Amino acid sequence: MHRLRFTLLALLIFIQGSNTIIAQELNATVDINTQKIEGTNKSIFENLKKTLTEFINDRQWTDYTYQPNERIKCSFNIIVNKYTEANGLFECEAYVQSTRPVYNSAYTTTAFQQHDKKFNFNFQEFDQLNFDDEHITNTLTALIAYYCYMIIGVDMDTMAPLGGKELLQKAMNIADNAQNMEVAGWKALEDLSNRYGIINDLISEGMIPLRQLQYDYYRKGLDQMAANPESARNTILETVVKQLRTAHSNKPLSKLPQYWTETKRDELVGIFRGQGTQQEKQKLHELLVTINAAQSTFWKDILK
Repeated sequence: MHRLRFTLLALLIFIQGSNTIIAQELNATVDINTQKIEGTNKSIFENLKKTLTEFINDRQWTDYTYQPNERIKCSFNIIVNKYTEANGLFECEAYVQSTRPVYNSAYTTTAFQQHDKKFNFNFQEFDQLNFDDEHITNTLTALIAYYCYMIIGVDMDTMAPLGGKELLQKAMNIADNAQNMEVAGWKALEDLSNRYGIINDLISEGMIPLRQLQYDYYRKGLDQMAANPESARNTILETVVKQLRTAHSNKPLSKLPQYWTETKRDELVGIFRGQGTQQEKQKLHELLVTINAAQSTFWKDILK
């Protein structure tokens, strides 16, 4: 079912289709949670949801060709903690996630996941959203464009080795150009786990093993699971132990290896519980505990 997408994207990572019909890349759902807000005209939130959905799904983010069934499924769950009607200030947190189909199966896997605790922006009812990569002036479009580029870039990394380089650099450019915004989450060195810190880490030389892991884990591992589950499990085991350890060693302070293990936690447990030798699984268990000790209870299940 998804053979076309895998073949097409692997080629188009490097070749732009200059004479092809271009379709949008994202199939996003947007949810605006206003449970914490009382006594406000709800139309502003309904308009925000509609405006964001159209902005994300109708915009062409790359020069690559996507068929309708190949569009990346993603979600933006925005929780409004405070809203100031006078100036249209939204103080929010957001859960952004994208999924990816696994070849020759009905299973979908999470490719990108981020909890942004400082997803703050200004928006007035009936605002029109316009975006220019080179001139970042609007807090909301900067946030959304950053995550759209992250979603597409990470998805491309799962399709071809370091395939999302161009899109991840676009996310980095937004973070660079947003440095003058008086909004939390963009400042360099403010917080290693803010938006700037995450993308700056992700495109760094030290995190190349983590990005290579994306391709090996998905294309050489999960996508081969239906055809040869034992070989696919061995590939996943070897690449996770090798690449994740190297990335963590290269940048011990980076949060990215930890975030990766949290995204893949249940999946890893499901792949290895009751499968493989104890000696092999012990290496994986020890590494996961080293990187993310807070999830030790779950990592124990790998050894069962």
